[in-house]
Amino acid sequence: MITLDNGNLTVKIDEQGAQLKSIFCPETQIEYMWQADPKFWCRTSPVLFPIVGRLKDNKYTYRNEPFEMGQHGFARDSQFDVLEHKDTYAVFQLKSSRKTLSVYPFYFELKVTYELTDDNELTVNFVVSNDSESEMLYSVGAHPGFNVPLAAGDTFETTTVSVEPNQKFQQIPLVGPFNDAKHPKTLNFEQPLTLDHELFYQDALILDLENQPVQFKIQGAHSEHGINVNVANAPYTGIWSPYPTQSPFVCIEPWWGIADSVDSNQRLENKMAINKLAPEASAEHGYSISLF
Repeated sequence: MITLDNGNLTVKIDEQGAQLKSIFCPETQIEYMWQADPKFWCRTSPVLFPIVGRLKDNKYTYRNEPFEMGQHGFARDSQFDVLEHKDTYAVFQLKSSRKTLSVYPFYFELKVTYELTDDNELTVNFVVSNDSESEMLYSVGAHPGFNVPLAAGDTFETTTVSVEPNQKFQQIPLVGPFNDAKHPKTLNFEQPLTLDHELFYQDALILDLENQPVQFKIQGAHSEHGINVNVANAPYTGIWSPYPTQSPFVCIEPWWGIADSVDSNQRLENKMAINKLAPEASAEHGYSISLF
């Protein structure tokens, strides 16, 4: 376990999956991150790569060759190397291997960087590099879960998620685990959304952000403390809590990719929102978490 500390917050990151495990404030004794109680959900903040969401039948083809891969890809269950570690900074690396090539036919490097600033912001940065001799196809995403409520006096149902800019967003519905982007809905964030477990009866609420900068704020009605998740350029963000389980957390998930569409032909080349990376090129994606 790797620890970052700026004197105000202590952050813990597991080399297994490069997974953010804890953001703790000693002064207030608030733990901001969900603590992976397996009764509800056994993860805290998995890194999603090289796919986001689920593939039809957990299968795809690339250049007519068949492959199988589970939900959200293999990075979340992989051991990362620690390339650098300072008091407030850590870099984790995952590279292609014989094992990854059996399910994903690209040579790659994925770096995940965590940096804790003096103003209590944790930046999370993904750098994807194509070490293949041909174009690489990939998705990447984050899945951080936050404790709800954060403080005594609040409940799940007295906690809100608000969004800047305050506007209506296109919502991509899910049919089972697959996206139905051809039949979008509207999700109104002109006012804060009060959390209710019934919101998630059809799984995650997926917002089409149109790559604009967006801030999500989680705060209880009776608390001065909360969380801002700042998303600079992700095309989508999911808001999720398990259903029908009454789970005391909510996830804000920036995605550079999305689950297969209901009418997917299972060809990776045709997958909705897939990212394309030229040989020897790199692409950077990221978000940040601000605590108050």
